[in-house]
Amino acid sequence: MAAVSNSEILSTWRALAGNLGTPGWRSIDLLKAGSCRVKLARHSPGNEEAILVGFSSTRLAPASQLPQGQGFRMERASLGEAGAPQQWLALVRQPAGSLELFAAVVADVAALLNTPGEPPEELLYQRLLGRVRGWQEFMHRGREGLGREAEQGLAGELCFLREVVNAGVLQYSAANAWKGPLDGLHDFLLGSGAIEVKSTLATDGFPVRIVSLDQLDDSQAAPLFLAALRLATDDVGLTLPEHVADIRNRLSVDPAALAIFESALHEAGYLDMHAEAYSRRFSVSELRILLVDSEFPRLIPFNVPAAVRWAQYELDLSLLTADSLQLAEVLQKLGVI
Repeated sequence: MAAVSNSEILSTWRALAGNLGTPGWRSIDLLKAGSCRVKLARHSPGNEEAILVGFSSTRLAPASQLPQGQGFRMERASLGEAGAPQQWLALVRQPAGSLELFAAVVADVAALLNTPGEPPEELLYQRLLGRVRGWQEFMHRGREGLGREAEQGLAGELCFLREVVNAGVLQYSAANAWKGPLDGLHDFLLGSGAIEVKSTLATDGFPVRIVSLDQLDDSQAAPLFLAALRLATDDVGLTLPEHVADIRNRLSVDPAALAIFESALHEAGYLDMHAEAYSRRFSVSELRILLVDSEFPRLIPFNVPAAVRWAQYELDLSLLTADSLQLAEVLQKLGVI
């Protein structure tokens, strides 16, 4: 079916208005996604707007493990015989939450679930939870999308993730290795070591910013590599949403890998609803991969005075004489291909 609009959702909720004589749900079918059913609903006695998602085989998390936050709540729902045999999750607007914003949330969730074909229930379930967490994080921070620096950084990490998959690393292993959005010390934990990814738009030199004394400390992860991407903003590149769509397509053969990727995207602050805000096109014009060892120029806790507890600094990789390594060689050293 075609994407449902915010106005259609609001109109349906108006049609469902009014409390029932007893506590319960008043609902109307919205769509089917594989074996999942999706309904727009109101709940009595509070007359609260909601979307209901029914799963026929997926084991649902306990209520205490469901994402909670500002604007709306997620809970298990009982529809009685009318809802059998599905188990139902409800996304319900909180009284203080904006009705218009909640309608946008519901439209986005419906679009996420409205996947062509017969997608596995577990994949839809994980996508739903990831999207809800992303929206609640958005409401908590009042975010309107990524800033330009974060947009560039995410594009760089996605470009490198694509290179890793293209080099032959299993989709699940590649997606599971991407730790940058999870506030990990290094962007990728692969095999026996780690890879830190940096990107720059500079055309002079090859500057990369190191954000802590620990980031290039190979005593915490060895071997440690620095992968630096020089990005160009040109017509041949892809926008951030196009990079996301490309990675989704590459990971689609493994639903578990795709679920991990979706969760990481939301942790990074990326939401599809902001796609129109990301118009810059990024392509990789140069990739340098360097081994970070005792010969590499860096500031780490071991080589700065004890009184220096934190520092950020910039490296110009164009001034280094070390040869760049091939990605295949690095992945072999890490034991993942």
